[in-house]
Amino acid sequence: MNRMESEDLAASRRGALTRLGRLTAGGLILPVAAGASWPALAAEDKGSPGDRGDKNDEDDTFDQDSVLKDAAEFFGQTTEGLAKVIEKAFKEQGRPNAYIKGQEAGAAITVGLRYGDGTLVMKHGGTAQVYWAGPSVGFDLGANASKVFTLVYKLPKPAAIYRRFPGVDGSLYYVGGAGINYQRADGITLAPIRLGVGLRAGASVGYIHYRREKTYNPF
Repeated sequence: MNRMESEDLAASRRGALTRLGRLTAGGLILPVAAGASWPALAAEDKGSPGDRGDKNDEDDTFDQDSVLKDAAEFFGQTTEGLAKVIEKAFKEQGRPNAYIKGQEAGAAITVGLRYGDGTLVMKHGGTAQVYWAGPSVGFDLGANASKVFTLVYKLPKPAAIYRRFPGVDGSLYYVGGAGINYQRADGITLAPIRLGVGLRAGASVGYIHYRREKTYNPF
């Protein structure tokens, strides 16, 4: 093979590699320099950032079936209403990355008070003891003691729960003996779920202050 033929063959191989390097990924053409090897190209094709983000989100959050199962076990019963309020929360807020299992007591004559305590459980394994108290004002009369299962959304770390969470106006949803409403602060959303008599404060507005230690100060 003479020198000219060798140069033509080398040029042909470089052209083939260049064409091979134009890979299609998600509809985008990625130009690759001539001479790049196939293993190097394959190593870069690890899926889109969105795919990896969706997988990470699933790893760090609870799915709807497991939340319904845990809530039913916590309340000691499952009802159509419980399933519907959990379905509504997932539809409106997505997948929670934590929840609080606790109990609370309260009373009201127009102006009400509520006290509770429970355990915060995060999907990635973090836990924390939580105490809460808060005032409410509205068309509210009565007293109760109940269990509360609170879904928690976009909580960056357990310590971020310790703050005031105002109620979201108009967020009360009640069906078949179960109720849910939303509390929100700085991008973190709480969705307390109550059954039966635990719905008393649903007709009022106010805030809940979550703390590290128990206190009788509702403010």
